[in-house]
Amino acid sequence: MRLPLPDGDFKAYLFDCDGTITDSMPAHYRAWTGALAEWNCDFPEDLFYDWGGRPVVEIIEDLNRRHGLAMPVATVAARQEALFKTGLAEMRAVPGVLAHIQEAYERIPFAVVSGSTRDSVTASLTALGLLHHFPVMVCAGDYARPKPDPEAYLMAARLLGVAPAECLVFEDTALGVQAATAAGMASVRVPPPWLR
Repeated sequence: MRLPLPDGDFKAYLFDCDGTITDSMPAHYRAWTGALAEWNCDFPEDLFYDWGGRPVVEIIEDLNRRHGLAMPVATVAARQEALFKTGLAEMRAVPGVLAHIQEAYERIPFAVVSGSTRDSVTASLTALGLLHHFPVMVCAGDYARPKPDPEAYLMAARLLGVAPAECLVFEDTALGVQAATAAGMASVRVPPPWLR
């Protein structure tokens, strides 16, 4: 079943990746808890979902501040990504979003706009056989200001050559929807797994 879309003549679809294209948020949370356990750092599940869409580096820095820790950011980020990749074989696409991808592919240009690293996004989309659908990817490290800032979505629209007002964003987080709105784009909110 496809998600209902807002009215409009959209000329590009921009997708968040984790939790939007891929039902990967539970796998990411398991990877986070595994990586952080090595440093005795707690990351409550509700906070993990509240922080959805934030870059990994920013999350680790904030956890260090919250817990008075000095976890090495690059080390923890690499460990989290390695643990996440061990679960790729079980990853599935979000059905309501996958239906739109399949229906609009080659008719409407697509881009991925993610707070995850390019390596993580590439691995996820490859595992689902969807990488070739997304010639444009804007990932952590490609932009200076993360969601809810509109920078990443505006960059994707520019790379596709489509005006922001003609883009439709698929997002699963409040931060992502705020970024789309700030970019002047319509959006559709992908419900969390327990509401799908």
